[in-house]
Amino acid sequence: MLQLRTSVPPDSLIVPAEALVRALDPTLPIYDVMTMERVMAGANGYFLFRMGAGLAGTLGALGLLLAVVGVYAVVSYAANQRRHEIGLRMALGAQPRNVLRLVINEGVMLVGLGIGVGAITALAVTHVLVSFLVDVRSYDPLTFGSVSALMLAAALVACYAPARQATKSDPIAALRHD
Repeated sequence: MLQLRTSVPPDSLIVPAEALVRALDPTLPIYDVMTMERVMAGANGYFLFRMGAGLAGTLGALGLLLAVVGVYAVVSYAANQRRHEIGLRMALGAQPRNVLRLVINEGVMLVGLGIGVGAITALAVTHVLVSFLVDVRSYDPLTFGSVSALMLAAALVACYAPARQATKSDPIAALRHD
């Protein structure tokens, strides 16, 4: 194997390099001459790293989707379970915006606590796994911020939808339920 470092385009040196090798030893076989960019793009280069990174990114996106759906489902279920309580509050004279604020604040506080614990845990894990990361810092503020914002948005929607529906229901029906 012969490797050359050059300041000119590497393709322009393929023919002269082959001629020089033939001049030194005509019996030496010359085959598969290529540039380093082509070598690194192949299976022995960064191809496997790119495939692994693509797979990891896909699995990460799927995990994020499952986490958002899970947060939405749990928070929505918890808010939906409080429908009767919301109806009673409305029957006793609570304003719909105050009830909405109460339900949303409780849901967001719970998810915010989970985001805080998750971010601290993720920071600790990335410091351990930093040797596996290529061209990525162990602390990526864009990733941490966007995932946190996505989780908070899911929590807001999950709290708002059932609470809004419950505030529009008939308070008398809530009183009869008890």
